[in-house]
Amino acid sequence: MAKRKKSRVYWRQQGGARRAYGDFRDVGGGREALIAPGEQRAATDPVIAERLAADRLSELLGEKRDAVLFGIRRKETLLSFAAYHLVQKAKAGSGTEQHLAAVQQRLDVAAAFFGADRELSSIGVRDVQAFSNDLLERPRRAPERCPACRARRPSLVGRKAACRASGCGHRWQVACMSGANVRHYLNAISNLYRRAQSEGCVPPGFNPVAALMEKPKATRQEAHWLEVHDAALLLEAARTYRPRREEIAMPYAHALIATYLLTGGREKEVLGLEVEDVSFDRGTITFRPNRWRRLKTATSHRSVPLWPQLREILQAYLYGGETPRVSGLLFPSVRSQKDAMITDVRKMLDAVAGRAGWQRGEVRTKAFRHTYCAARLQTLDRGAPVSVYTVGRELGHGGDSLVKRVYGHLGDVRHRVDVVEYRAEQHAERLGDRLRALQASEQQ
Repeated sequence: MAKRKKSRVYWRQQGGARRAYGDFRDVGGGREALIAPGEQRAATDPVIAERLAADRLSELLGEKRDAVLFGIRRKETLLSFAAYHLVQKAKAGSGTEQHLAAVQQRLDVAAAFFGADRELSSIGVRDVQAFSNDLLERPRRAPERCPACRARRPSLVGRKAACRASGCGHRWQVACMSGANVRHYLNAISNLYRRAQSEGCVPPGFNPVAALMEKPKATRQEAHWLEVHDAALLLEAARTYRPRREEIAMPYAHALIATYLLTGGREKEVLGLEVEDVSFDRGTITFRPNRWRRLKTATSHRSVPLWPQLREILQAYLYGGETPRVSGLLFPSVRSQKDAMITDVRKMLDAVAGRAGWQRGEVRTKAFRHTYCAARLQTLDRGAPVSVYTVGRELGHGGDSLVKRVYGHLGDVRHRVDVVEYRAEQHAERLGDRLRALQASEQQ
């Protein structure tokens, strides 16, 4: 580039004063007013004007260098690009509203830590590592009351909580974010940087999250599940369950829990089943997307066997009453005036499980999915042990790896059977006093 002979700064007469302008057309800019920070009009002092021109020239040359060497076509701040990123994800349909809301919350937390006006290319690996360490020290939730005096005045300092009530001063440990939860935050940032690379906002391959040597990990432990005899006891407790207020209670506790235990469906998959999804002629239950809910993955669209025990329970549930159910949701909400999907079954599960000896919160729908997998692995398929791949497909997986790593459990009772079933009378000897106590409570 030829050497510039004259200064970039030139002057214009405005309102009785000479105002400074700069000519940057040869480096990708234009004719621009040289305005000092905090001012609204162009500078009048020659020294200030020359400094502003030098700063603007350095900025333009840096942008030109980044565009040529690193492919950066535009610079974006974290907050502005996060908003653009979420809009693009919504347009592409990559995630539900709940998922996008969770991603937005995580990116907002990151923007509050790094700074909303922080440029994407300025966030490095050390910054992300500091963010990760900060999240690991954050309490999972704020304590509501002091465990000593029950006052609503606890204060948090890292992992510690201290009561500020006069005369108390009690201190206790607070549960903080797990490694799995922190990983969700890092994944949200990493996904944002992948889009930033494709949009030319950062150099190709620039991702400070991916460059982390050590990322937080989830604590791996065996998931909670039920042995066949325990599942039989729970199902018997559901069969004999009588709610205190029948007008607002779920009248299908037995059928609902049986569907979970005998299909291995995910929570929303079972709650979104329609009557048409149950085929007594073909002997199958089909999980497919509908207007109530979507499915998790493409392989989640599947049909599972309608086992004899579930057939008996659903036939009695659908056609045993005065008004048979022939359409709509299989398990509709009882509190809504119109046909609507249930949103929470935890109270019902606690009430049923409590009758069989479990503590509150100990039995959840996730355990039913693991229970089905463990029981299905002990069944026969045309006289031979069932394939692990078959079990994985019935769970809605694309293969058998998750069955081997996560969902497969080896129980104390192992025997080959032709069907999946949980019948209390078959395990009366093993259940012993637990079954007798349940039967006694039913007679009272």
